[in-house]
Amino acid sequence: MKTRQSPAKDRPTDNQPAWKRRLYTVIFESNTPGGKAFDVSLLVAIGLSVTVVMLESVTAIQAEHAVLLRTLEWTFTGLFTIEYIARLLCVRRPRQYALSFYGIIDLVAILPSFISLFTSANYVMVIRVLRLLRVFRVLKLAHFLEESDTLTTALRASRRKIMVFIFTVVAVVFVMGTLMYLIEGEANGFNSIPHSVYWAIVTLTTVGYGDITPQTTLGRFVASLIMIMGYGIIAVPTGIFSMELRQAAKARDARVCVNCETVESDRAARFCRRCGKPFV
Repeated sequence: MKTRQSPAKDRPTDNQPAWKRRLYTVIFESNTPGGKAFDVSLLVAIGLSVTVVMLESVTAIQAEHAVLLRTLEWTFTGLFTIEYIARLLCVRRPRQYALSFYGIIDLVAILPSFISLFTSANYVMVIRVLRLLRVFRVLKLAHFLEESDTLTTALRASRRKIMVFIFTVVAVVFVMGTLMYLIEGEANGFNSIPHSVYWAIVTLTTVGYGDITPQTTLGRFVASLIMIMGYGIIAVPTGIFSMELRQAAKARDARVCVNCETVESDRAARFCRRCGKPFV
């Protein structure tokens, strides 16, 4: 299991208490026995907590094991609260961590349970939403994925290309939907342009609910073209993201030769391909 390392800027300085540095090592660094044990324990707790939330939504299980599920929920809430406080205590800048993506996820994982204590029982829907929000604890798994940084880098690099592609797809959907409205008309279920655009989206994404179907020969021909286009549309963003992901992975594994400053992206390389000096 590759875990995500915390940035060096979060690590406590040497003049800070020794207990804080030891706590930081256990929580944020997985290359020690204590760190590995903490990571595995937290992974198990996250998995079990999300399972409890899912089981609570099953009426029969909730009715029979309500006390047990509630006890388990507050046990996990207590564990995650202690973990959140410990993370704030051991990082160099607690406020910066609390406002970071991972800090917010840690807070969201425990907040719904505490808010439900102060919510009136009459607001059943509010309580239900708060309980379901606990499923976001699964996002805490991002703490343990070193590859999440690579994925984020690839998404950022490909966002402009993907946005241009999405705008193109939206334009195609509006044109095709309007065209089908003119061809089929209200008599065949295409009773408005928005309704026809909805049909075009369903068809282009190859979902095909079947609630609206073209009846004319020309309409079916246009529908066939949209279906064929759908396969290509699925492949385009996948190719864009895959290319950026490959570049991001290369950049992550890249090393620089201290002698000639040549960048080497091959992780297995032991010597510089230009000057022959070994990599440090």
